[in-house]
Amino acid sequence: MPPRALSDDSDASADATSARRPRLTPPIADVRRAVRGALADTPSGAVVLVALSGGPDSLALAAATAFEAPRAGIRAGAVVVDHGLQDASAEVAERAAGAARELGLDPVLVRRVSVVNAADGGDGGPESSARAARYAALDAAADETGAALVLLGHTLDDQAETVLLGLARGSGAASLAGMAPLSGRYARPLLGIRRATTRQACLDAGLDPWDDPHNVDPAYTRVRVRDRVLPVLEQELGPGIAEALARTAEQLREDEQAFDDQIDEFIEEVCAPAEAGIAVSAGWLAANPAAIRQRVIRHVVLSEFGVSLSRVQTLEVARLVTDWHGQGPIDLPRGIRATRAGAHIVLSTTGSTEVLPHDH
Repeated sequence: MPPRALSDDSDASADATSARRPRLTPPIADVRRAVRGALADTPSGAVVLVALSGGPDSLALAAATAFEAPRAGIRAGAVVVDHGLQDASAEVAERAAGAARELGLDPVLVRRVSVVNAADGGDGGPESSARAARYAALDAAADETGAALVLLGHTLDDQAETVLLGLARGSGAASLAGMAPLSGRYARPLLGIRRATTRQACLDAGLDPWDDPHNVDPAYTRVRVRDRVLPVLEQELGPGIAEALARTAEQLREDEQAFDDQIDEFIEEVCAPAEAGIAVSAGWLAANPAAIRQRVIRHVVLSEFGVSLSRVQTLEVARLVTDWHGQGPIDLPRGIRATRAGAHIVLSTTGSTEVLPHDH
């Protein structure tokens, strides 16, 4: 008979391994399944990074990625962005980095950023300033590591809040379409997962998430939507509002993609180069429905000048086609000017209306 000590050691080792592996509960399984789907097209040997704040959403995402990525032959790391907006932000960042290392993620990068105009919010408020700084840091980390994907922890609840905020701003279908599951190098595996599920997944896995005090500060519009607006909608209209808003976003993204594909097919046929800008055929714009006409105007200005026009600005440019009676040029953001010049609408930064020869 083998010595009893060997059996004891084996049992102890098994017990230790079991202690390190959380019991597979439905929340953990849901998050893992979502991550598995997001990684499905990522080639073996690639690097992916989890954008980790230490909160329940990103921590659940990190744990699931640490489990799923090695099984797909993918190397998974994490990047923690310290915005420096709270007294203990460095400690919070290091705590998140420590959790990532314990999960087996590698590399684990901590990046401290400076949020411009954090006090007064700058042009887009403190949230916008922090977001810009965060994405700049994530882009730099992805470039440094050659990451194929950066995984973000946005959930279905975040999507519902985004749709409501877009609706309140009246900013059109593009905003109501919310956040895309995949946008360039950024993937959002958890857009179909509720926030309550990610928190429970952390609890089930024995993880201790950090709760950002900004997430309960009513000074932020998104927090008021989360804590006041959505609960009232659920109370007055019935449960399932967040899911319904997320479904709406998905349908609108499909519509947006169809329009974008159409525009890409004929944009070169209706545009010609102009001095310091671009010219669009007024006749073509007039012959098409308003939805196409206005999308082409927005698309041209965004792709040529990097400026996103509001609906009011877009309609003013469209009036050079639909209500043309010799009016003067229209001034747009960043020194852009829209002018009717014969058979074209000229968009330029110089005010010149010269349309250059168009080589096909």
